[in-house]
Amino acid sequence: MLLNILVTGAAGLIGGEVCARLVARGHKVTAMVRRIREVRGNDGAQLDRISIVSGDVTLPMMGVTTAPFDVVVHCAASLEFDAPENELRAVNIGGTRNAIEYAQAAGARFLYVSTAYTCGTRDGMIAEAAVPEGTQFTNRYEASKAAAEAVVATSGVPFAVARPSIVLGDSAGGTIRDFPSLCNVFRLMARGKVTQFPAAAGATLDLVPIDHVAGGIAALAEQMDEAEGGYFHLVAAAPTQAAQLAHGVARVAHFPDPLVVEPGDYDPAGLRPAERLLAERMIGTFGAYFTRNPQFSDARFRDLTGLLCPDTDNAWLDRLIAYGLQRGYLPAEKLQRMSG
Repeated sequence: MLLNILVTGAAGLIGGEVCARLVARGHKVTAMVRRIREVRGNDGAQLDRISIVSGDVTLPMMGVTTAPFDVVVHCAASLEFDAPENELRAVNIGGTRNAIEYAQAAGARFLYVSTAYTCGTRDGMIAEAAVPEGTQFTNRYEASKAAAEAVVATSGVPFAVARPSIVLGDSAGGTIRDFPSLCNVFRLMARGKVTQFPAAAGATLDLVPIDHVAGGIAALAEQMDEAEGGYFHLVAAAPTQAAQLAHGVARVAHFPDPLVVEPGDYDPAGLRPAERLLAERMIGTFGAYFTRNPQFSDARFRDLTGLLCPDTDNAWLDRLIAYGLQRGYLPAEKLQRMSG
């Protein structure tokens, strides 16, 4: 059955590619944007066969005239880990309330795009379930997304929650329209500006290709009857070792291989002043992600959609690096593969 779907945050990386997937499947898609009056997929191509409306999630009813929809896919969010508290509350929590208000007026089901890292500081197996009370978070962004999930669950709107992990380039060619902020950590190492990398032994990051995430969100939007009330992890089949990522930059002959040290042994005082300043910013923003080992179950998502995440192995990492080189995001021209 073809659906009438509103996608918020459609100018963003995930929202734009979700729109592309839904349009390709024949659905009627309305893309809500705040300033940019165009919507592009992950390949950068501008989408046609799509309606565009201007809106702002911080306004009541998002500032959009009510119209009937089958599903509202709420991708709009502030993604900065260190954004001011008032911004995160206004956009991620208040904005979700306003989007729910709109969905209820439109008679729509509500698919909320959250993050797998609402797990906070928990390690071990993370179930596809509501965030437990008392969960501690590593930054205000995680906390705001968990709070927004709670708003959704108690609102009375028919809902499902999609939880992508760390979204990177597509599985086939590493293509990504906009590089996420975490990539800057590895860009600094590739440029030799960060020579030491604090990561706990066994720490992992869950990295997932954007095609799996956008395809998964589109599949959930199509199956909201079955998905209703559920939480779904859009994650890798296996996480990536943090140390593997750090050494991954050395897969390019021109890139230095950073020294990976235990966080307790890391001493920024011995670094050059410029590197120390960069490292302090990097660790302050992302450091906690290199000390944890959450294992995200995606059994419920796989059972419902039948979708399996493509391999996130060294070959995929090579494709990500190659694309970064091609785009000029990484400062080298020649890729040298390692075995394994």
